[in-house]
Amino acid sequence: MQTILLVDDDATQRLTLNMLIAKSFGYKSLEAENGRECLSVLQADQDQKIKLVILDLKMPEMDGFEVLNHMASHYPNIPVIILTSSKKPHDVDKAMKLGAKDFLSKPIQPERFKVSVQNTLKMTSLNQEVTRLQKLETSSFKFTDLIGHETGLKSMIDMAQKAANSMIPVLISGETGVGKEVFAKAIHGESDRAGHPFIAINCGAIPEKLVESTLFGHEKGSFTGAIARNIGKFREAQSGTIFLDEIGELPADAQVKLLRVLQQKEVEPVGATKSVPVDVRIISATNRNLEEEVQNGTFREDLYFRLNVLQLSLPPLRHRNSDILNLARHFID
Repeated sequence: MQTILLVDDDATQRLTLNMLIAKSFGYKSLEAENGRECLSVLQADQDQKIKLVILDLKMPEMDGFEVLNHMASHYPNIPVIILTSSKKPHDVDKAMKLGAKDFLSKPIQPERFKVSVQNTLKMTSLNQEVTRLQKLETSSFKFTDLIGHETGLKSMIDMAQKAANSMIPVLISGETGVGKEVFAKAIHGESDRAGHPFIAINCGAIPEKLVESTLFGHEKGSFTGAIARNIGKFREAQSGTIFLDEIGELPADAQVKLLRVLQQKEVEPVGATKSVPVDVRIISATNRNLEEEVQNGTFREDLYFRLNVLQLSLPPLRHRNSDILNLARHFID
């Protein structure tokens, strides 16, 4: 449940706001009677339940300006609405420069308060979603940007975080739609390769005759239709991460070439006379049972063991009931 923190030295004012919040929004509220208590409550909010602070400016021990200044550097993602009896334009200007989203004068008008809270929460949700999507596109997406993982994916995240900064290959298994690529992006974003390319390729979507060329590149004129040189996805991912989705779809010839890349750390473009060194982290994913594929002879056993140094099996949402509410709230916002 979203929580609003009320910070005011006037107990009657806090009671009034509590009633407005409960009646208008159905949110939970916490209280603090001065700035120091406010910062203590924020520090204790380990699960980041607090989504908004309603802050009085004039308080004993630590005033609202000091709280705003501290929050700007320590809690930049929590919006603040200022609440005050001050009529000085300078106070408004100073509070806004310190990051306040709105400024409400006492005595509070219930409708004005309701509109201010709704707009602030809505704008914050939009900004956070834009930031999250930008991170997905800029290779800086992290596990904290995942939605709905408080319990259902915790063990998987703990394992992945420990492996993020190593070079070991990771195999992510799970049904179609569980978020294997998003999880791979989070591993990349947590690693020291963040900021370098994250190249995703669906092995099942490449025409069989073009798999080697797509992954490892080709020289101009090396085959019919090769009118220009192509460096391939592995070299595009240089210093970063390559994500091989649906790895179980890879043809036998390409499996041999991929095994060589894992062993020798180099690729051999189609039509080239020499191999080219590559420095990439490999994360692969599948919705198949690769152990059965190995037993059936459709997937190389040696390649399977090379790719499966760390396996993360992502459970479907029907096995993560505790995450459904967070996801529902996110999409509603």
